[in-house]
Amino acid sequence: MEEHPLVREVYPELVAELARLLEAEGERYLAILAHDLRLVAECECKDDFCQSIRTAEHPEGAPYGPGHRNVLLDPEEGMLVLDVLDERIVYVEILFRPPMARRDVSG
Repeated sequence: MEEHPLVREVYPELVAELARLLEAEGERYLAILAHDLRLVAECECKDDFCQSIRTAEHPEGAPYGPGHRNVLLDPEEGMLVLDVLDERIVYVEILFRPPMARRDVSG
């Protein structure tokens, strides 16, 4: 089974921004984890303002349950909201931001 690509290889600017904003929020542990996030899936909602990504496997539409929290970041543009489950970033909501260009050759 092929491993999902690292987000830093696909969207390096996003990972750098996440790490910087998490540090600013006092979320040092999550800032470190951001460098090793995997791109499991991109949101398929088709909303033109959404570029969200799934960074861990999770059944579609199922609640995260206990151990879940949101981390709202303060980017210069748009919205970045992380779904964190048991101190793992499982989803990155990327809303109302300029289009992100993939940097990987396979994408």
